[in-house]
Amino acid sequence: MMIESMTRRRPAAGATGVTLAGRRVSLLDRARVYACGITPYDVTHLGHASTFVWVDTLSRVLRVLGVEPVVCRNVTDIDDVLDTAAQQAGVRYDHFAAFQQFRFEDDMAALNVRAPDHEPRAHSYVDPVIRLAGALAESGSAYVREGSVYFRGRAVLDRSGLAEAEALRLAREYGGRPDDQAKEDPFDVAVWQAAEPEHPAWDSPWGPGRPGWHAECVAMSLSVFGVGVDVHAGGADLRFPHHAYHAAMAEALTGVAPYARAWLHAGTVTVDGAKMAKSAGNLVLVKNLLAGHPAPVVRLMIVDRPWAQGWDYTPDLLDRAATRLESLHRAAGRPLEARESEIERLRRLLGTDLDVPAAIDLAVETGGSAARLLTAALGLS
Repeated sequence: MMIESMTRRRPAAGATGVTLAGRRVSLLDRARVYACGITPYDVTHLGHASTFVWVDTLSRVLRVLGVEPVVCRNVTDIDDVLDTAAQQAGVRYDHFAAFQQFRFEDDMAALNVRAPDHEPRAHSYVDPVIRLAGALAESGSAYVREGSVYFRGRAVLDRSGLAEAEALRLAREYGGRPDDQAKEDPFDVAVWQAAEPEHPAWDSPWGPGRPGWHAECVAMSLSVFGVGVDVHAGGADLRFPHHAYHAAMAEALTGVAPYARAWLHAGTVTVDGAKMAKSAGNLVLVKNLLAGHPAPVVRLMIVDRPWAQGWDYTPDLLDRAATRLESLHRAAGRPLEARESEIERLRRLLGTDLDVPAAIDLAVETGGSAARLLTAALGLS
């Protein structure tokens, strides 16, 4: 209600926009937001939730600023780790993925994360990946070898600023197969991977095979949005190799750079300093958090901090968030109408690197309609 009145007011002259990581993105009436979605092979943990709550927060802030976000959140349902999980469960990869995706979406709905406008699934974009591979090979940005199509990735390493040893470590960790003898360079990656046992395969001009991970996201984002996006969002752990190769492939195909006007790399959530992983046994599951705490408390725990900052989860953070939320709700209950200057200040804070902590401080201090606006804007109602 308050948000609707704010977004319908006549804007000041000039484009509105947001600043993310110091980069100003001027916008007119819409913002194209591509969010790297899940690989649906396991339950949703707090690390996943943090990324998607931040994407939802960005979308809500854009609406407060008078811009309509168009969000595309993909589903990576062709992936080696998913194939392994499906085989262990004794079901088809796509059936397993659909079930896990349902569980993920149930957790997102419980956290008051709005459904995306587009939710492409990788298995529906095999043909676009084949066309992508063919176009990159034709331009010389990729080459065909032993039934696979490899994208030339040395320039991606150079752009990343990473030391080669660190980049190789990340490539191995994220399935980049730098030791593949068919490659001309260890930093080349498969746009199209030749068929292998125990993995699904589709026909292609180079023989049976399947899409590469980075190529799937390129095909989905370009099919939905065209040559580029205003904001590409995802976890900070995906910065390299996934996001770096995604951008490089998209730019090589379209000739338009940069592919993304800004990036939102949500900070990594750790437990006792270690990244959450099933193998480490340190997962903090969303369903368990929501069983003991209201969704607004969990949301506030996630967003009451700089979005790019990594953080370590401890249960006392939920208690702090509950106290902070109570203060905001009490402020919202004051029968006051904020001055236009106070509302504009609130909007500026939200539009400048999504400064939620400062916006909450201001709303608690001001109270009334300012606090009510922020409560709705952050999905805390």
